[in-house]
Parts: sequence; structure tokens; C-alpha cells
Amino acid sequence: MTIRAERPSRGTRPSRPGAARPAFVLVLALALLAASLLASIALGNLAIPADAVLDVLAGHGDPHHTAVIQSRYPRTALGVLAGACLAVAGTLMQGVTRNPLADPGMLGINAGASATIVAATAYLGASGQNAALWWALPGALLAGLVVHLVGTRHGGTSTVRLVLAGAVLSAVLNAFIQAVTLSKPQVFDSYRYWVVGSLAGRDFDVLWTVLPPAAAGLIVALALGGPLNTLALGDDSATALGARPARTKAAGLLTATVLAAAATAAVGPIAFVGLAVPHVVRALVGTDFRLQLLLSLLLGPALLLAADVIGRLVLRPEELMVGVVTAFVGAPALLLAVRRMRRNA
Repeated sequence: MTIRAERPSRGTRPSRPGAARPAFVLVLALALLAASLLASIALGNLAIPADAVLDVLAGHGDPHHTAVIQSRYPRTALGVLAGACLAVAGTLMQGVTRNPLADPGMLGINAGASATIVAATAYLGASGQNAALWWALPGALLAGLVVHLVGTRHGGTSTVRLVLAGAVLSAVLNAFIQAVTLSKPQVFDSYRYWVVGSLAGRDFDVLWTVLPPAAAGLIVALALGGPLNTLALGDDSATALGARPARTKAAGLLTATVLAAAATAAVGPIAFVGLAVPHVVRALVGTDFRLQLLLSLLLGPALLLAADVIGRLVLRPEELMVGVVTAFVGAPALLLAVRRMRRNA
């Protein structure tokens, strides 16, 4: 007697356990981002009642409250853009290098941006936020490209070479920065406000300047989700499946460089966002880079805006820069990541 296995009808699909979880996580991330946006607009060093905030958002608020709340729009928009760029860049870096402790700072981007700002201020007389932006962006891109070129010599991408090149370049540029700032106190006075990282004092002109490279980088990053999934199988397996690991690594590193350079130029070097968010994302949605990149796009801004709001409230009416807050939050996240790596080793 022959036993035939039953075939499922064409109209039925095999069930996928846990398929609703990514959707739930994405909805939750959208809710967190919306709450962070509202908090960034409503909360600050000047207390405004909730009903007054709603009146302003509805278009018929008190002129004084309207002016205060509208002044928070640029920093909120920059927080969204910078948070998304840093988080997605960190996810790309950790996926390409297969190093869970990788972040955009590993490419020497922060040091490159800082060095060009210091040089322009000391020797060209540059000053102000707009000047810092225009000098930081090419410096960050150039530093990232130098590290990328060193790490991809001989036709491949070596994680060890990338780390060493980034460390060496950062050390050289930081030595240059210290030499200039110590010998020219006026340079240090203007540089120290930018190097901490802050969303305050920026206007929409900064946003429009960095938006084109940031938007292009985010679009390319989302398109790299599938290739990164194949790359996670290993170079040999990826090649057997018809992928091109070297091209995927180069595209991922260049995209991460552009994203991190845009964010750093706009708001200064902000640590730990690109390191902490990918770990949270992996814990929530697993190893699928398509979901990781999409969720990073939502959680990065939520984290940065929440840190900015905390910085406004803890010392009210004074303000704590967002780079300081993210460092306090990110240090425990780094320790937890290291402990998790040791347990999995």
C-alpha cells in the first residue's frame, strides 16, 4: 500500500511562527518615535502646560508659547536625521565587519571632522556653526575614505586592517588637534562647544545642507539588507550563491561613512548611538538585516531625541549636551554587550 503525503491547497500558506513579532516591534518603535518627537517639541528648559502645547500644534496658541515651541523644531528635525544616520551606520558597520563592537567612530570619522574644523578655525579664520558644518563634512568623508582604502588593499576587506587604520588615523589626527588647541586658546574655546555633540543652536539651514547625502545614504543602506543577509553566511557561501562579498562590504562601508559624516558634521560627534542601537535591534528582531536596518531607522532617532530631552530637563533651566547624555547611557550598554559576547564565546 502506497501512502501519499497530502499537499497543501494552493490557497493555504505554511504558518510562520513568530511572524507577527517583527510587525509588533515596528509598530512599537513607531510609537516610541512619535512619543520622542512630541516630547522634544513640548519639553524643555521652559515649562509649558500640555494644553498650551496642543494649542500651538493646532495653530492657535499664545504667541510666546508658539515662538518657544517653534524654536525647538530645528533641533527635533536634526535629532531625527542624526539619530537615523548614526544608528543605521552602526548597523552597517557591525554587519560588514562582523564585529558587534564596531561603530562609526572606528573609521576615524569623528577625528577627521574635528581635525578639519580645528585647522580651518586656526589657519583660515573660520567661525560659527555654518563654518563648522562645511569644514566637518569633507574632513569626515576624507578620513573615512582613507581608512576604507587602507582596509581594502589587495582586493579584500580586512576587519583587522580597518580597525588598525582607524586607530592609527584617529591617533594622528587627535595629536594634531591637541597640538593646535593647546597652542591657540581661541581655537579651543570655539572647538570645545562642537566636540561634545549637541542639537542646540542649529537651524534648518544645517538640516538642508546634510539632508541630500544623508537621504541618499539611508536609501542605499536599506537596499543593502538582502546582500548583508547573504554576507552573514560567510564569504565562500555568499560567493557560491552568486553574491559579491567584496562589493557588498565596500558599499556598506562607504554608505556608513557618508551617514556618519553627515550626522557628525551636523551635530558634532555623538558617541554610543551607533553602538547601542544595533544591539537593541538584534535582540528584538534577530539577524535579518532588512529588519535590523528598518528598526534602526526608527529607534536611532527615538534614542537621540530622548537623550536630548533628558539633557534639557535634568539641569533645568540649564542644559546638558546630548553627547554627554548618550555617553552616560551608552557606557552601560557597552558593558552589557561585552558580557553578552563573553557568554556566547
